Amino acid sequence: MKRFILVLTLSLFACAPSGQQPVVVLPVLLPTATAFIDPSYPSAQAELAAPNQAASGIEVRMQSASVEGKNVNAEVCFTLPDTSDWGIQTASLNYGGTILQEFGTTLVTLQEPANGSLGLRCDTLTFVVPPDADLTNASVVIDAISATPREGEYCSVYMPKIQQAMLERGIGITLDCVDVNGVLTMQILSIPADMTQEQAEQLVYSDEFFAIKGPWSFSFNLSQ
Repeated sequence: MKRFILVLTLSLFACAPSGQQPVVVLPVLLPTATAFIDPSYPSAQAELAAPNQAASGIEVRMQSASVEGKNVNAEVCFTLPDTSDWGIQTASLNYGGTILQEFGTTLVTLQEPANGSLGLRCDTLTFVVPPDADLTNASVVIDAISATPREGEYCSVYMPKIQQAMLERGIGITLDCVDVNGVLTMQILSIPADMTQEQAEQLVYSDEFFAIKGPWSFSFNLSQ
């Protein structure tokens, strides 16, 4: 039986053309699936009449607005007031009487503040709309940007301005930075007698200390 298998194998190689190696058939690799865009969905790019807006000391520029398939994309750049991790907190797409507040964010570029100059961050905001969305008179409104404090920034950046705000408002909340396992951590040391710990934390960690409100509004026409 072993001899038969050997002879059969040699016979198969003998049938191959002289000087050529046996052909090896590799499995066909299919391309990675991509999102299907139905032809009924529009595709267009808008020119912005007023791409620059300024509010609360923050300059925001909309670089472009476009629709591709179900997605309305708006590339937005804004100045960074400090080195914290700033991002767009709330925004909306307004069209045909509809206000769409759900969006995705993709980082495009990030330039950190340096040597006294403001930094700059650019994101693409993506809103998903139905195929019959009337984008003739549409607008993207950015209501606020917010910062996610990095390690150590609660003490170095935020505690001084939060404590100052408490003093100016006559709220008897005292803050300090305490070493917790080798890491400086902002803590509430004392609160007024008529205030609960939860109420004090709501004041100290309020969005007002970690967010900057606009609004910054950009109108455009994405009709075909």
